[in-house]
Amino acid sequence: MPPGESLDLFPGEQEPGAAAPGAPLADRVRPRSLDEVIGQGHLVAPGAPLRALIEAGELPSLILWGPPGTGKTTLARLLAAQPDSRFVGLSAVAVGVKEVRGVIEEARGALRGGQRAVFFLDEIHRFNRAQQDALLPHVEAGTVTLIGATTENPSFEVIAPLLSRCRVFTLRPLGVEDLTTLLRRAMDDSERGLGGSGVSVSEDAFAAIAHAADGDARRALGMLQTAVAFHQLGKASREPLDPETVAEAVGQKVLLHDREREEHYNVISALIKSLRASDPDAALYYLARMLAAGEDPLFIARRLVVFASEDVGNAEPAALGLATSCYLAVERIGLPEGRIPLAHATSFLACAQKSNASYLALGRATEAVEKFGSAPVPMHLRNAPTPLMKEQGYGRGYRYPHDEPDTFVEARNLPEALGKVRFYEPGDRGAEAAIAERLREWRRRRDEGDPPDDAEPGSKRG
Repeated sequence: MPPGESLDLFPGEQEPGAAAPGAPLADRVRPRSLDEVIGQGHLVAPGAPLRALIEAGELPSLILWGPPGTGKTTLARLLAAQPDSRFVGLSAVAVGVKEVRGVIEEARGALRGGQRAVFFLDEIHRFNRAQQDALLPHVEAGTVTLIGATTENPSFEVIAPLLSRCRVFTLRPLGVEDLTTLLRRAMDDSERGLGGSGVSVSEDAFAAIAHAADGDARRALGMLQTAVAFHQLGKASREPLDPETVAEAVGQKVLLHDREREEHYNVISALIKSLRASDPDAALYYLARMLAAGEDPLFIARRLVVFASEDVGNAEPAALGLATSCYLAVERIGLPEGRIPLAHATSFLACAQKSNASYLALGRATEAVEKFGSAPVPMHLRNAPTPLMKEQGYGRGYRYPHDEPDTFVEARNLPEALGKVRFYEPGDRGAEAAIAERLREWRRRRDEGDPPDDAEPGSKRG
């Protein structure tokens, strides 16, 4: 970095939130104090942790984690607005190790001048391990105070040694009411906002923008700015801005869903848990949300097949067949028609009786395998393809169930070391209730007595 060149992310700004008149609306109305911050009361309300740090003048290294447009950069600016702090900022998208070294040199200069060096790294998740490793010793030594901002889960994207030296503060998506308040404030502000535009905005238009923004303040303000400019050009600009004009100006909204990132897993988790909770309305909502965001329909179908066995099981035996048929249908016909069998399977699985008894039984059986190892298979269950094996007792005592009046044989089939262990405990719902009744009778009969070990083999082999 050339001598004297500043890495300040916000050059020329003396006050947090200051912005040039021609800057985007989101920059112009950026909060200048904690009292102006909307939607993050759990962090900045009186007594909240981040506000307490600022008011106390204590600033540890920290990471601000939250979806786009929730105020991460704004909070970084407010944190940096300390008289004894030198604020330096970079975006991880455009820099590498060389620029980090330049920041460290600037930080050392600030420390020599009696200032605390605050390094704001936007999109810290874009730094690879080598880049984060280069930063780690300087954070550890206190040369810089790091403020990282990320839209991705820092547990996955920030190396453990660096993460352990930072406090993580989670920002929440802004609700519709929060965004509506923000939009009204921007329209009422003649100094920094659109108060001098001569345009009025209907409450329905505010609501339409707030819903379309999907929790993102920057997106909401951008939509408002575009819609107002579009409205000013129209013949009916004297009329209040309405939802129809907003839709015409900003177009279709983009849903928050990334197939390779956290939100992908959040939404599929919500679908599965809604199915498990027997809530077809919520399940169909999350299904529609994933489809609208471009999710792979076969991924959804595979998850439905797994759910049919894991969570419905023998309570509704038809569930697995239906889910499998859904997968085949989606595979054969694709989109958009594949949406229909997905909805069919989703609604059926949500409304089906639930049982995870088979899933739990497999877990118990697996634990038994780990505990007892390869316990000897009972002799009557062993195959006897050679005379020698027959002489040694292989297959002796086996009775062919289909030769019995009720196709039931009392013989024990588990290895002797396992005793009378029970793995499968059927529930009392749906078809599994009938299974439970039959199984109780079979287990009673099996407990009452085994056939003699020297009984003659049955007429047929299994």
